[in-house]
Amino acid sequence: MRQRRRLYGVLCFLSVLLAPSAHAADGVASPTVSEAPASSPLLAQLQKMQSAAQRLNYSGSFVYQQAALIRSSRVTHVVAGKSELEKLELLDGRPSEFVRDNEDVASYLPDERLVRMERRVTRDVFPAIVDARPEDLASHYRIQAGADERVAGRTCHAIVLEPRDSLRYGYRFCTDQASGLLLRAQTLDAKGEVVEQIAFTQIEIGAIDRARVNPTYRDTRGWRIEKAAMAPADLSAWQVTPPPGFRKIQQVRRLISDSAPEGAAPAQNRPAQREVSQIVFSDGLAAISVFIEPGSQGREESTIQQGAMNILGRRYGNYWLTVVGEVPAAAIRQVANSIELKSK
Repeated sequence: MRQRRRLYGVLCFLSVLLAPSAHAADGVASPTVSEAPASSPLLAQLQKMQSAAQRLNYSGSFVYQQAALIRSSRVTHVVAGKSELEKLELLDGRPSEFVRDNEDVASYLPDERLVRMERRVTRDVFPAIVDARPEDLASHYRIQAGADERVAGRTCHAIVLEPRDSLRYGYRFCTDQASGLLLRAQTLDAKGEVVEQIAFTQIEIGAIDRARVNPTYRDTRGWRIEKAAMAPADLSAWQVTPPPGFRKIQQVRRLISDSAPEGAAPAQNRPAQREVSQIVFSDGLAAISVFIEPGSQGREESTIQQGAMNILGRRYGNYWLTVVGEVPAAAIRQVANSIELKSK
């Protein structure tokens, strides 16, 4: 997961939403791209890609690459009646498992003997990473066709989204020829080089036993059950100007806690909770969050980049602001510089 540095503590509850993704090594060859403008077939391909991730049954292992960092995970997705069920298992590092029933997510952290219950904030977990109408994306991305490729033993159609400004990344998607499911997603910088990649290495599509989405950790007697305290909030006093095409999709207050230290005994895994306000903006592909906490003592203003993720932390009067998103650093700075607290 991306929560690896001190500044990331405020983001620990986002672990489900920020599921593994990664840098590929520099110098990855770019497939041939058609320069034709976005057309109805390309928009239909994007729509089919997102629909497939939500309506199909599938199970597969995927790899997240980010520079030298490589993390593997397994996702299983089953649609049963009106329920969309999903289990995400992290296969490297500390064991973690996230089980979703529609909008409700249960995070199982066995090293901490903890189950954290919460509602998901955004709908952008691989392979369901698009949360906008394709025609709206065309306003801020040039949508082009790429060459057919082969991923996880399956033929896929490539589609490239080139940003129309410098405040967002580009993307190269490869969708399964037969089903339309997204098999690989690459995030591209201004030079067209891959900064982050997530791709299936093995995938089953079709009949998936519903039991495969059941939690691995069925006996949680003696575990702590932590229900995330989150409630809608009126944060209109905070004026934030996002990049063009980003719209506000959520504003909430919630209690969060830092992750327990590596190797800590269960009795020690009781980090203090604190209240944080969060404003989320999205253009349907990328999301930017602004986190607002009272108090800023003992913190150093800093910026962090890890793959496509950029984070900026700074003081604002008696508050500490953290701006985070999978957008270029210039966009994060622009958002941070726009923040003002207006008196009511």
